[in-house]
Amino acid sequence: MDDGNFDAAFDDDESGGSFLQQLPIVISQRRWWIIIPTLVGIVAAIAAIILIPPTYRANAIMLVESPQLPKEVIGLDPGTMIERRVAAIRQQITARPDLVQLIERHGLYASERKRTPLSEILTDMRSAITLTPSETSMPGGGTENRAIAFELAFEYSSPEQTQAVAQDLMDRVLQLDARGNAEQATNTVQFLSDQSAGLETQIAALQSQIAQINARNGNILAGGGMIMGGGTGSYDVQIAAIQRDNQLLIQQRNLAQTSDQRDPIVAAAEQRLASARAVYAETHPDVVMAKQALAEAKRLAKDNSEKLPLQTLDEQIAFNNAQIAALRSAKAGETAQVSSRLAAQARAPLVQQQLGELQQRLTAVNAQYEQVQNQLMGARAGVRAEDEQMSERLSVVEPPVIPDQPSWPNRLIIAALGLAGGLGLGFILAIAVEFFLRPIRDPSTLKAILGAPPLGIIPLVDSLPVRRAGWRRFLPLRGNR
Repeated sequence: MDDGNFDAAFDDDESGGSFLQQLPIVISQRRWWIIIPTLVGIVAAIAAIILIPPTYRANAIMLVESPQLPKEVIGLDPGTMIERRVAAIRQQITARPDLVQLIERHGLYASERKRTPLSEILTDMRSAITLTPSETSMPGGGTENRAIAFELAFEYSSPEQTQAVAQDLMDRVLQLDARGNAEQATNTVQFLSDQSAGLETQIAALQSQIAQINARNGNILAGGGMIMGGGTGSYDVQIAAIQRDNQLLIQQRNLAQTSDQRDPIVAAAEQRLASARAVYAETHPDVVMAKQALAEAKRLAKDNSEKLPLQTLDEQIAFNNAQIAALRSAKAGETAQVSSRLAAQARAPLVQQQLGELQQRLTAVNAQYEQVQNQLMGARAGVRAEDEQMSERLSVVEPPVIPDQPSWPNRLIIAALGLAGGLGLGFILAIAVEFFLRPIRDPSTLKAILGAPPLGIIPLVDSLPVRRAGWRRFLPLRGNR
């Protein structure tokens, strides 16, 4: 017989649907391939139910109570970040010192501590602690009508210890929440107070800068950049007039000082002396008398010149010189002032730009200061509300109780999985054996193999079964067909 033809005929017969018709016979003959895995699955399920240690779960439900005051008064954010709050509380209650204290207080993980490092035990304990927030919308909708609750759970092998640890964790969460709210409110007030003081310093500095700029450039800023000049010409005219007066006074003084030399009596005496000298010798009485007359005339002329008001002329000249010096000083001062105003006028656009920038900064800082003051007022109200227990806080809705049933393992599920797994594995093994051995169970299969129909069909005659040893007893007996 050709094995290839046999395989092809078997495949065609299977595809034709005869295998499904023979499935009850296959199951009947291969029943031990199904029964034994099923029994193994049941035994494995029973062993799992017995050997897996039970785990109990104790949980507590805490509700976030809304504040008794409006949120605008105490400065709370309507969109509270629940996830961040839960994460912060979880980090605190699962800190290493707290977990070690709980383990020592309640005698947890006694057997594990003898053979397992403490770090692994703490990791297992952290995974056994869950803190889950839940949010429910109240009628009316919106962020104002929301109920937020926390479910705190702990899993352990002993129900009494599970409840005790869950109770301690719940008390710790309430303590941390109350202390955290108070510290947060106080820190917020301190931060806003420091920020307000810093803004006040900035406002004072900006106002001082603006005042200094206005003081230095007040005339230019007030006059709109107009400069009133042209007064130096009048100073020049006055100085020139006084100088002309001084020239006249000096001439008068010089004439007065030489008036004795230009006296007519002295001139006549000098002429007589010259005439006498022309006729007589120096010792002649006429010459001597002429000399005496000339000397007397000069003395009289000098006496007359000393009586002239020369001191008055000197005082007037000195006064005029003082006026000239004062006018020149005033002219120099006005020139310097005009130059300063011109320089200030050149700086006026820059000064105005600087003032504009400072005013903008001052306006922005004032707005920020007002906002910080409003926040500070709300934060102080929040601190007072926290002191009087009128702010948002946690309250226990359902405390943890001693569990009466383990949360794991689920015996019904394990039993069902064991039975279903054993049956499924048995069916797979039975079908695999059938496909591997490929027995001839139908005349059409034989016709497909031989190419001709069988001459006859011999009915199956039951005979005494032949016992086989070992694994051969699961194989079909071909002699019985």
